[in-house]
Amino acid sequence: MSPPTAAPARDRLRIAIQKSGRLAEPARALLSSCGMSWRESRDRLFCYGETLPVDLLLVRDDDIPGLIADGVCDLGIVGRNVLLEQDGDRRGNGRVPSFREWRALGFGGCRLALAVPESCDWRSPSQLAGRRIATSYPALLSQWLEREGIAAEVVVLLGSVEIAPRLGQADAVCDLVSSGATLTANQLKPVETLLESEAVLAGPVAPFDDVRGELADLLLRRLDGALRIRHSKLLLFQASRNVLPDLLPLLPDAEAPTVMQVDGQDSLALQALCHGALTWQRLEDLKRAGARGLMVLPVEGMLA
Repeated sequence: MSPPTAAPARDRLRIAIQKSGRLAEPARALLSSCGMSWRESRDRLFCYGETLPVDLLLVRDDDIPGLIADGVCDLGIVGRNVLLEQDGDRRGNGRVPSFREWRALGFGGCRLALAVPESCDWRSPSQLAGRRIATSYPALLSQWLEREGIAAEVVVLLGSVEIAPRLGQADAVCDLVSSGATLTANQLKPVETLLESEAVLAGPVAPFDDVRGELADLLLRRLDGALRIRHSKLLLFQASRNVLPDLLPLLPDAEAPTVMQVDGQDSLALQALCHGALTWQRLEDLKRAGARGLMVLPVEGMLA
């Protein structure tokens, strides 16, 4: 019998994203802002990259870390909570780490929180000793309990975690919280935050050693540029040289402005890339400090 042959190296990058759910559309929009477009398959599970050799797999978010670990896809956009929960589960079962967070993506924000009944007089985590805590994140909860030195029973539920105390299944819950409305509806209050989560770009622990490495580097450069300008604007204005000391402190979130002299006079033309909100109030403050002809322009792309 001949020995098995190694799998051929892929010359295209494959990214798994959520097929449906709160991360699906923002993930596709972010990748599109990096100059990518796709041709979607009939079953709407695979998207073939047209502008770049970068394809998409449309899957359940819980499947994304495993797909990266198995080499089915190269990268994935997934919640940090899902990534770390599955990493903790694998480590707990003696498996070596096979995926990690590459980039935080700035959307899908939420937190993994511990919540107790509103009637509870909460003072410290030590009150959980000997109690039952319902959760869909047993690995993350177990890690936190171990760090806190608390012996409590972890009750694993796949859904409807918030209702567990009312049903007598648990004394507290550990679940994702966005607005907190679901907790309030179930007479619960958050008391501890175990993890701040958001959408992240996940990938293998080791770098790619073929053409996918170059594609991944290109993707990261474009992502960094797209994320950097998400809330950025280009501010253009003129001012006299003598008022610059009053104007520059009003631009604390701006990169070093470009300054050009106008017609050999004392008047200057400035342009500054601002990464914070340019509100009407802020523009009026700049005008009072001596800025003239203020103009705010959108930034469509940026590559450092």
